[in-house]
Amino acid sequence: MITNLLAPTTLAFTVTKNLAAKGETEREEILSDPGFGKFFTDHMVDICWSARGGWHRPRVQPYGPIALDPAAAVLHYAQEIFEGLKAYRHTDGSIWGFRPDANARRMQRSAVRLALPELPTEYFIESLKQLIAVDGDWVPFAPETSLYIRPFMFAKEAFLGVRAAEKINYYVIASPAGAYFTGGVKPVSIWLSTNYSRAGKGGMGAAKTGGNYASSLVAQQEAYEHGCDQVLFLDSEEGRFIEELGGMNVVLVKKDGTLVTPESSSILEGITLDSVLQLARDRGHSVEQRRVTIDEWRDGVASGEIVEAFACGTAAVVTPIALIKAEGFEIGSADAPAGELTMSLRQELTDIQYGHVEDRHGWMLRLDA
Repeated sequence: MITNLLAPTTLAFTVTKNLAAKGETEREEILSDPGFGKFFTDHMVDICWSARGGWHRPRVQPYGPIALDPAAAVLHYAQEIFEGLKAYRHTDGSIWGFRPDANARRMQRSAVRLALPELPTEYFIESLKQLIAVDGDWVPFAPETSLYIRPFMFAKEAFLGVRAAEKINYYVIASPAGAYFTGGVKPVSIWLSTNYSRAGKGGMGAAKTGGNYASSLVAQQEAYEHGCDQVLFLDSEEGRFIEELGGMNVVLVKKDGTLVTPESSSILEGITLDSVLQLARDRGHSVEQRRVTIDEWRDGVASGEIVEAFACGTAAVVTPIALIKAEGFEIGSADAPAGELTMSLRQELTDIQYGHVEDRHGWMLRLDA
């Protein structure tokens, strides 16, 4: 584990304004139809780390290209991690983040696995506030829209030896995000991959690192070829146990109201998942986090024991699952409606995020104050 050499109180940001920042008219045009990950705000955060100096030189600077030496370690050994969270505009105009402390802790766990320095939670949250302070106008007002924030960290040291890098950079960029489901929430079809695994035992599956997503892309292409929206992975050892989708966690709902979600050391811990399960517990539902076979899902749907299924993650929040397609069998039906509990939990969570209902768990943190 790489420890931090500077106390959180020593971090003071310098701000360099972008003289070519987009004007109000151009920005509002983008915010009217931002899509996802296509447009970026005017500034970014940059904090350096070195083995000798710890975290230093925190800056907010104009958004733009990052200069890298061709021998930068990240280009050769993929030593990098990232996070994803959103900033929400409330009706009074204020800007809030949803459980950013949980993102900070998950990034620290990812850092340990990738032999990267752990960014203190105080630094993480302050980096979000610093970016919002200059780019808060990029947080849209329209329903179901948000500002997607992407903190990331990578090995910038130029060397070709196989070891943990001693020079690291942490950045934060942001991109306005439109409503994920433009025509209303629709159940999706999922392809069950039996040719590829997302991660293996003892691997990096529980870390939010690009390699896990790279390994899912060929399977995602396979899903598209079969007319599906996403891909579901099984465990790499036996090929029987459900793990997660390419970028979302999975939840099954039994007829008695019990929620069941797969548990594995190679699954990325989901902050949205954890929040949805807590809301379900608040309502009195039982929650089981355990190993789940694909046969249990198939047999449960056939018998009526499993009545709903959904995926959850930062981008789409909660997505109903209608159909699982696989080589030789299907689970569910393409025209199955979204589950009642699925949609109710989605509504409650988004109402909390946008400030429409009471935040009983203290999940929201104001970022523009």
